[in-house]
This record gives sequence, C-alpha cells and structure tokens, in this order.
Amino acid sequence: MELTVSDSQHSPAALPAPALAEVSRALVSVAAHLVTNVQRAVVGPAKVPTARDNAYFAMLADQARNQARADLTREVASRLRSRPRKLVEAR
Repeated sequence: MELTVSDSQHSPAALPAPALAEVSRALVSVAAHLVTNVQRAVVGPAKVPTARDNAYFAMLADQARNQARADLTREVASRLRSRPRKLVEAR
C-alpha cells in the first residue's frame, strides 16, 4: 500500500490574479473606511451624519429645487403675459 501526500494549499503562482473589478472594489472600500474614520476624528462621532440625516437633507434639497422651479415657472409666465403681442400680418 502506497500513501501519497498532496499539498492542499496552492502555490502563489497557481492562484489566479485578482480581476480589475475586485481590486477596484477593495480600493474603494478601504478609501470609504478611511474617509469615515478621518471624519469621525475631525468632527467627533456625535456629529457624523447618519443615513437619516442624509435622507432629511436630500428631502430639503428636493423641496428647495422644486420651489426654485415653481418660482421660475411663475416668473416666465408673468413676463410672457405682460409682454405686448405683435400682430402678424398675412402676406
């Protein structure tokens, strides 16, 4: 009876190289954690915005944009109404 021992671990050369997407994903993840940690260190953990804060500020920004759009629409309509109309003569 002959026993053979196989190496269950692959040699580094046998492992496939990581795909570009995997490297990019890892890099973005590390950068996000770094930014979060720096923000906590600078402003303090109590002042770091939460997801609820972000949603609230996004809602306020949407309301401000909608209000500005409505104001502009009213202004344009007002100017169009006050502008004298020119009569177009048929040739």
